[in-house]
Amino acid sequence: MMQQSTILNQVSPEDLHNMIIEGVKTCLKDLSNYLQPKKPDELLTREEAAKKLKISISTLNNWVGKGILQTYGIGGRVYLKNSEIEQAMVKLN
Repeated sequence: MMQQSTILNQVSPEDLHNMIIEGVKTCLKDLSNYLQPKKPDELLTREEAAKKLKISISTLNNWVGKGILQTYGIGGRVYLKNSEIEQAMVKLN
């Protein structure tokens, strides 16, 4: 098996130590962000969603029918996910 070696020219042990520490800190920060617990998605009723968007229930129903927004149900109740409402927004110039 062939071993790879790296030759460091003009790098002091202290500089090498600092470079390694900074690399480890960056990796740990990225890992920490990835492992943060996800917040549960807030569910909104049709009325709450329409109020948030400042539209009528009829317009909300039209958007659901067109596939712009997705509804979810449980026990005969209908909900929309707050995060999906925000994702459906498009940037206007």
